[in-house]
Amino acid sequence: MAEKSVIDALKGFPLFADLSEEQIAWFAAHSDEMRMEAGGIISREGDPPEWLYVLLSGSIRIQRESAGPDAPALIGNAGSVGGVLPFSRMTHMGATIRAVSDIWGLRLHTSKFKEMLEKAPPLLPKLIGLMADRIREISRVDQQRDKLMALGKLSAGLAHELNNPASAARRASEGLLCAMAQVRATNSRLDCRTLSIEQRSYLAELERTTLSQLSNVPALDSLTQSDREDDINSWLESKGVADGWQLSSPLVEAGMDRAALEAIAARFDAATLGDVLKRFAAAIAAEKLVHEIESSTSRISDLVCAIKEYSYMDQNPEQEIDLHQGIESTLIMLKFRLKHGVHVIREYDRTIPRICAHGSELNQVWTNLIDNAADAMSGKGELKIRTSKELDRAIIEFIDNGPGIPDDIRNRIFDPFFTTKAVGQGTGLGLDTVYRIVRSHHGQITVNSRPGQTRFQVSLPLQKPKERPITQ
Repeated sequence: MAEKSVIDALKGFPLFADLSEEQIAWFAAHSDEMRMEAGGIISREGDPPEWLYVLLSGSIRIQRESAGPDAPALIGNAGSVGGVLPFSRMTHMGATIRAVSDIWGLRLHTSKFKEMLEKAPPLLPKLIGLMADRIREISRVDQQRDKLMALGKLSAGLAHELNNPASAARRASEGLLCAMAQVRATNSRLDCRTLSIEQRSYLAELERTTLSQLSNVPALDSLTQSDREDDINSWLESKGVADGWQLSSPLVEAGMDRAALEAIAARFDAATLGDVLKRFAAAIAAEKLVHEIESSTSRISDLVCAIKEYSYMDQNPEQEIDLHQGIESTLIMLKFRLKHGVHVIREYDRTIPRICAHGSELNQVWTNLIDNAADAMSGKGELKIRTSKELDRAIIEFIDNGPGIPDDIRNRIFDPFFTTKAVGQGTGLGLDTVYRIVRSHHGQITVNSRPGQTRFQVSLPLQKPKERPITQ
């Protein structure tokens, strides 16, 4: 018979509350007593599942260490039950159980489970409930981790995408300050010269006309650009214009050639020509920098708008949404994943009406399917996104030309925790999340795959049913 203190401890735990003293004594007598100092390992991840543990005192930490040191952990205190449970299909321990403090507990070998349930039938429903709670908690923790991993990936990508236009805008603003300083300096020198009203009017009109047509000047290849700059630089040197090499690039970008410069030179004396051209070149540079700042800040604004549309920020959770707008917002959010070699082909049926749905949830579906396709193609390939309408349903297809999904795992890809990624790179909840969201919208998702083509097809009703089914 076990020590009285062990039996008394078991009586205080909910799992054993409905058991007779004889039944509790049987459990205590057939279990091994276990004492361990803080830091000790009760069982390791990957070990054979052979023991049911009951913690009598102290604290333990349950953590999937293969997922890295930052993997979420569950903490168990006195009364916690760990290890393998009856009827569990566990083939190996899914996490490491470690003592946080000095612990005292019991462990019962799996070979005793049948006799335990015969001797103490009230344990059966409690252990089944405990198993359900455990699955629910592990699923919640892993889903939270999966969401955080996805959020981290999106955040890193967005930071990169925002950094590029922000840096470009900063560089352009610094250049604009220099250009405006050059404009003020040349204006000051020109004001000291005796320019006629006609000359000033000509210079103002020349700047206005040139700057208004600046965006229409065709871009030149680098070789042609270099040749024209050399030609203009030679002309400037022949006219005695100091530092002509600094003026040649903006003048060529404005479409100026020798004939145009000769027309300007005919209006001004040699002493004035240099300052006129310097002011003209500085004005051209300032105009181009303003356009660059406008382009960069517009890109930032578009990204912020895409973030708001992707998350449906400041909007009702469920509303009428445009499927194509959601897909496009997702593509913007995932541009960092696609821009290095994934070619996206859009085949949209724009006649599909808006549907009533949780937009942010459907965007999670598009995110997972697009991200998985990019992974399958190793970041290089063709992704076709096709939408169509079949009777009362909207069909959304994601087709990639990757290697395909092997036949032996195709039927398991929507299972919770199933993943083909390396340890620490995925929890196997991405497609499970996709499946649950699509089902919660009364939809269906199917996959067909062969080498060179994998097609995920999502089917959603155009009209919301009266009642929303329970999420599976």
